[in-house]
Amino acid sequence: MKRNSYHLVSYEFSPWPLTGSMGALFLMLGLIGWFHLETYKLLLIGLLLILFTMFQWWHDVIRESTYQGFHTIEVSNGLRWGMILFITSEVLFFGGAYFHSSLVPSLETGLCWPPVGVYSLDPFGVPLLNTGVLLFSGITVTWAHHSLMEGNWFNGIQGLFCTFSLGIYFTFLQAGEYFETLFSIADGVYGSTFFVATGFHGLHVLIGSVFLFVCFMRVLFNHFSIGHHFGFEAAAWYWHFVDVVWLFLYLSIYWWGY
Repeated sequence: MKRNSYHLVSYEFSPWPLTGSMGALFLMLGLIGWFHLETYKLLLIGLLLILFTMFQWWHDVIRESTYQGFHTIEVSNGLRWGMILFITSEVLFFGGAYFHSSLVPSLETGLCWPPVGVYSLDPFGVPLLNTGVLLFSGITVTWAHHSLMEGNWFNGIQGLFCTFSLGIYFTFLQAGEYFETLFSIADGVYGSTFFVATGFHGLHVLIGSVFLFVCFMRVLFNHFSIGHHFGFEAAAWYWHFVDVVWLFLYLSIYWWGY
């Protein structure tokens, strides 16, 4: 196969889109089996297949960009536009169902928001702490980015380590918060929208933490240069997106819905 100047730069066909889609299918079926049949074997298969696909696909991208030099300006621009469109689609994912129910409460919710009988979380407790954690992580990831642009690898490593550590801390705090709630995902529209919105955001934080950890390891192995480090730029964009979405979630779900 003749190599082109776009983002599909491999000489051979890649099997990883197929294995990734199969992993997503098994993951969905495994979640259904876990919810209804209390079996998790298919869920584990889906998770392992997705993790395997992530590792192999990232390995191929790193090989193409770092060692083979296939990531030209055209390829980098294509990847940038792909990341921009991906983040845009993720922004549109959040908020629709929540605002539909909260702006015009129905009779079933008691014509008020939060619904009658639901005791929402104190926005000035753990949610406010998590807000500070994510805002500070946005500072550290920017510090790491500017350090890499200046060729200061030591500060870049420190900034990345601080950022994904704060992401893990955020996940730990949110998991503890879920155990303290006085409502569940089964408690009507409030419970379902709360846990879906905050849970998916928590999943994004976890994915972003893994993304940044991979960049951290790549910096240690000297995969980036001053002028060519889009792998890290994509992770930084994604992390800033996570920060901004959390601010909207905090203001709308925790503070306004208190």
